[in-house]
Amino acid sequence: MGAAPAVDTAQEILTPPTDAETMHLYNPAPSTQAAVVNEIILSHPIAVALRKDNKDWVESRPHMKIPPAMRPHNLTGGTLLGDDKIVVPPLTFQTKGAALPEMVSLQYLGRDLCGHPGIIHGGLSATLLDEGLARCCFPALPNKVGVTASLKIDYKAPIMAEQIVILRAQTTKAEGRKVWVKGQLETTEGVVLVQAEALFIEPRQAAVSVIGYICAYYANILTVNG
Repeated sequence: MGAAPAVDTAQEILTPPTDAETMHLYNPAPSTQAAVVNEIILSHPIAVALRKDNKDWVESRPHMKIPPAMRPHNLTGGTLLGDDKIVVPPLTFQTKGAALPEMVSLQYLGRDLCGHPGIIHGGLSATLLDEGLARCCFPALPNKVGVTASLKIDYKAPIMAEQIVILRAQTTKAEGRKVWVKGQLETTEGVVLVQAEALFIEPRQAAVSVIGYICAYYANILTVNG
């Protein structure tokens, strides 16, 4: 019986919600900070413009594809998600089916994510870029999954807390199990805050090994905790 939640989680990994479905899976309680921020992000002029853009951006909330049982063990999808942190799951627009995918993401960063008073920790910006660049370029890999081989970060300006930050990423090259991508964090006014370049490599036998590892890992967690 203890393994039953793990079986459900494995099934959720293999059959995640669609991009369209993720847009309805996050419903913050009314009159909360999350509800206010969520409405601002969904109606932000950048989001509105991307919905009308002729690149046919696909809108989603990727973190909502993480099975609920796994979210507490996910850094940006669980640990750092909440009031005065990453207040709501980022809203993402991505080009689907492109040989070299592009992505734009909107996230609100709260005051509890600071390294210095009022300034977002530089390690968080590196994490956001690592994850964002990965999410952008993974569709160009054979099995849509990879690991970070290199990540170069250039800090241009401090990221002030309590604002929406835009992540823009573009896949620049794809060769078999290797893919290169660049991106940046910027203000809604277009001021560049942090830039990054990365190389991601898909592990050999990724289709089997990655899913198997994830399922086994969370089966162990759920058995121990449940």
